[in-house]
Order: sequence, then structure tokens, then C-alpha cells
Amino acid sequence: MNFSRAQRYLLSLCSGLLLSISFPFTGSITPLVFIGFVPLLFLSQDLQAKSKGGWHLFLQTYIAFLIFNLVTTWWVANSSIIGALLAFVFNTLFMSLTFVLFHFVKKGLKSNWAIWTLIPIWISFEYFHFNWDLSWPWLTLGNFFSIRTTWIQWYEYTGVFGGSIWILIVNIFVFLWMRSLWMKKGKAWNYWLLGTSISLLTPIMISVFHLPILQFYKGADFYRVAVIQPNIDPYNEKFALGTSNEQQLQRFFNLANSVVDSTTDLVIGPETAISQGFIESRLQGLSFYSLIQDEMKKWGDAELLIGASTVELFDTKHSRASIYIPEQRIFYESYNSSLYIPQKGMPSFIHKSKLVPGVEMIPFSNLFPFLETLAIENGGTSGTLGIEKSPKVFKSDPILAPIICYESIYGDFVSRQVKQSAPFLTVITNDGWWGDSPGYKQHFSFSSLRAIENRRWVIRSANTGKSGVFDEFGRIKKETKYWGEDAFQYSIPLLSHVTFYSKHGDYLGVLSAILGLLVCAITIVKVMLSKKK
Repeated sequence: MNFSRAQRYLLSLCSGLLLSISFPFTGSITPLVFIGFVPLLFLSQDLQAKSKGGWHLFLQTYIAFLIFNLVTTWWVANSSIIGALLAFVFNTLFMSLTFVLFHFVKKGLKSNWAIWTLIPIWISFEYFHFNWDLSWPWLTLGNFFSIRTTWIQWYEYTGVFGGSIWILIVNIFVFLWMRSLWMKKGKAWNYWLLGTSISLLTPIMISVFHLPILQFYKGADFYRVAVIQPNIDPYNEKFALGTSNEQQLQRFFNLANSVVDSTTDLVIGPETAISQGFIESRLQGLSFYSLIQDEMKKWGDAELLIGASTVELFDTKHSRASIYIPEQRIFYESYNSSLYIPQKGMPSFIHKSKLVPGVEMIPFSNLFPFLETLAIENGGTSGTLGIEKSPKVFKSDPILAPIICYESIYGDFVSRQVKQSAPFLTVITNDGWWGDSPGYKQHFSFSSLRAIENRRWVIRSANTGKSGVFDEFGRIKKETKYWGEDAFQYSIPLLSHVTFYSKHGDYLGVLSAILGLLVCAITIVKVMLSKKK
């Protein structure tokens, strides 16, 4: 094979388009993801044969991944143009550098098996991308299957990294098959075609045959939940001057009272449904809390889980989110919180742990405090918010696992809530920032992955939609329309089975990181030894 420069750029373009149109709701032609990396593998092969430097590959892969990022997540610009540009530039950069690192490893090892190092290297990148300040795992390869739940019932063992590995394995087999045809290597192409077929179809067959025999809620208790979608415009209403918590809560309760009855156990409201910040320790003395109590008295035994913007005060600096008030000689921290109010007992808070970079958290501001001045304002507070140090649940009966917006992308985070005996999962979110775009649809579909990984029903309350219910197989049982007031009730089973993934979390990411480091170390040693000869 011998590609011209124009042909190499065409391969780059093809890869970017294939990945884009196979992602959920930017094409949703999922099978194309299994050939999305093939053009890039041909690019790498061609440049290695010509002994061209990694700079050429970097430019061409950057184009591919930039197209992928732009087409699939352009809607981020509806929330923040600057934030979107930073996400596009840096996420593309990380993807390109990861592929270039694979190219150097493959070139340095000079072995037929070196192409398989793409798997641990790429998964290492995805795992790292879940666990640092610039975290943006939206485009994790395993997320492609959020709309093909019948293909991935085995996520209860692997999580999304299993899906990423599956995609890369099939892409490599397809590349080897096409290369053997191109180079006319006898009947070798038959073996690679067989490998392609087995690697592609086996996981689907396991999933399809596995699904009918699974049973989780024989004899389980059922729990009745009311989900409220108040549809308050986050740009023009929710955080507007002159609005009050009482006004927005009254709108919320009017909807809730239209569906809540004597059978209701829990009422769920969306992220920042109480939008005007308040000091947590003073909640019970605030006027809107009296409104909450008066309305809840109408419900019988039903309790309330709702999102709120909250503040805590400290005598000393508590974390990098602490802001000093010189006049009062105290520090305060702002939070994106979930608030649980029982019929009997004290209200309690859990703060959001996984923050949106640039909006709720300024990356690396603990090292460079001046970066806080670059905070993007998206209504409410800006700058770095305070967080919980680890996933928490409300110790109610049953235990409640609140998942606030962005946290629902993090499988390991959710699994750690399930390990604390959460019998179902609740996602509270506000996706109105993105407008009527693929963003809210993608976010909605990702809840199906958390359901499968943990075999838990997921209840989702979104301020502007879509709200809904997913069963433990990731199937949508109830779904509201976007940008409209809505409220409904649904009975769900309380499940106790703990999956392999719930127990072990992102173990595939950890193993890949170890293997990736080992492969890179071997490559460095081999290259250094070859230079001494």
C-alpha cells in the first residue's frame, strides 16, 4: 500500500465521519463504529512503511478526531462557546496523542502483535479521562451502545470499557482482513475474516441469549415514585433576578400534587429545582421550607428528593472551593446538591462529586488559583464548587442513591453507590442548557448503561426533559417529551443483586493502564537497545 498525501487526508476524513454518524443521535448507525478506526490504522501502517515522523500522523488523526468531537458534541456551544472550543481542542488533542503513542509503540516493537497494543493504550486514555480535572468521558467508545442495549447485557461484568475493547478488537480484525486482501497474502484473509465474524457476533449472541434467562425481582418489594419535570428555562427563568425559591417550588408542587396519591413513596425533583442558593444549616428557618412542609403534609407518607443550590460556612479554608469573606472572617463554599426531606426526621444533603470542567470546576485551580477568574457563568454560582470526597447515599429506608447530572456518565461512581446497598438509582439533571439538540438525548440514553452495569432500575427527573424510567436491562419503560411540563408515577422493584461490575468497578481500566505502561516501558527499552547496536 502506498497512499498519497491527499489519500491520507481522505482516510482521516472517513474515520472522523464514520465515528460521528455511528454515535447516538448524530446518526445512530452503530455498526459503523466497528470500522471507524480502520482508516486510521491504514494511515499508521502507511506512515510506518515510509518511515515518516509522528507529526504527519498527528495532523491527520487530529482532523479525524476533531470531526468526531464537533459532530457529536457541537451542542456544548449552546451552553458556552468558550467551553465548547476548549472541549473540542483539548479532547481532540488527547485522542490524537493517544493514537500517536500507539503508532510509536507499534513502530518501536516491530512485531506482528504490536497492533494489539492499541487496546491497552486507548483504554488507558479513557480510564485516565474519567479520573482527572479535565475529565470529559462523554465520547468513551463504550457509550456508543447506549441505544443498543440488547447487544451489551454483559456490561454487568465489564462496564463501558468492555464495549470500548469490543470496538477496538473488531476494528483491528477488519483492518488485518482488508490488509491481507490488499496485499494478496494467499488465504490469510480467510482467517482474519473468521476472526472479524467471531469477535463481532459473539458478544451480541451472548447478550441476546443471556437476556431472557435473567431474573432479578422475583419476590422483590415495589416502590412507587413520582417524577416531576417542571420545565423552567435555565437561561431566562431559573436563575433570573427577581425570581424566588417560593415561586419555583409552588410551580413544582402544583405539578406534584396532580399525580401524588396515598400510594406514593417518593417524589423526585430535578437538579437545582431550588435554584436560589441558601445556607444548609439555616434551611429549616427559611420561608420556602415552610412551603415545602405544608405541601408535603398533603402527600401522606411520600418523601421528597430534590436538587438544590446550597452553601456551607467554615471558620478555616475547607478546600480549594472555599472563598474568604474578609468582613465576616469566614469562608464559604457553594454546592450543587441533592436534598432529601423525609416526612419524619431531619433533612439532609449530598453534594455533587463529579463537576463539569470550566463551569462547576476550574481545572488545576488548586495548583494555579488565578485560573478561578476564568470561570464560565452558567446561571447560579460560577467558579469551583465544593464536592463530596466519595460517592454517598441517603441512609433512608430504602437507601436513596442521588446521581446529579454529569455524575451519570461515571459508571464506577454509580457502582460505588450500589455497593452501599442502593436498591435503585435516581438521576436528577437539568439538560436545558443545551437546547433541542443531541445532547439531552445522549445524556438520557447513558442512563441505560448504568442500569445494565448494576442491574438497577433508574429513575430520571430532568428539569426540561427527558425524564423517564429504565429497567435493570436498560430498557426504557417511561419517557417524557422534551421542553414541556410533565409529572408521572411509576412502581419499581427494589433489587439487591450485586453484579460483578458493581463489586469491582472500572477494573478493566486499571488493568489496561498497568498493561499500557508495561508496553510503553518495553518499547522504550527496545528502542534504546537498538540504538546502541
